[in-house]
Amino acid sequence: MSTSGGVVRRSLLDDLATSMLALIADRKLSVGDQFESVRSLAERFKVAVPTVREALRRLEATGAVELRHGSGVYVGPNVGRLVLANPLALAPSADRLVELLQARALIEPPVAALAANTRDAAALEQMARDLATAAELIASGDHARLAEVNMDFHRSLAQASGNATLAEVVESVTVVNAREQLEILHIHGDRQADLDEHRAIYDAVQSGDSDLAELLTREHLDGVLAVINQRLQHP
Repeated sequence: MSTSGGVVRRSLLDDLATSMLALIADRKLSVGDQFESVRSLAERFKVAVPTVREALRRLEATGAVELRHGSGVYVGPNVGRLVLANPLALAPSADRLVELLQARALIEPPVAALAANTRDAAALEQMARDLATAAELIASGDHARLAEVNMDFHRSLAQASGNATLAEVVESVTVVNAREQLEILHIHGDRQADLDEHRAIYDAVQSGDSDLAELLTREHLDGVLAVINQRLQHP
């Protein structure tokens, strides 16, 4: 009986969360806009206040809403996303990390080709900023921040494709192993070579050479994967 009740409650919370997202969409609210109060939502959907809070916490876990103590409910940065990384995922094992890199090596090269065909202007500008920041961080020796910026470059590359769903997929697989990027950077070793490869990818995308953008991205990720595999086999 308790299992059945739990299933019903989860279904209620899922339906309530979905209804809230639909309400946000119907009102054309944007990221940062204030949403209805918890009490108002409870009255609207004819449920108890604690039930509304629980549904909102589910949405908050995905970044669809933000609950600001003493202020209210606000639309979160992930409200329109279709693809999300698991926010509670454990750090991947070495084998799982290799799988993530293999997935990126399959997904990102054709996305880079699409980016070269589309060349979203804002994303290209962000790629250029990422490259400039990476060069500064190499010079200063801030390797922890460099790992983050290198991941930012790959996300900007995906955004340049103009396909929001593909950009979300790439962001999700990079977020999943973001904590391991610094270790990859240490293993991969040559930070300047990594930056040079990123610059070459950027140049290919900016010039609209889709074949070259795809090739360079594949070679870049395959190169990282090969070094990781070698180090894991011969630590």
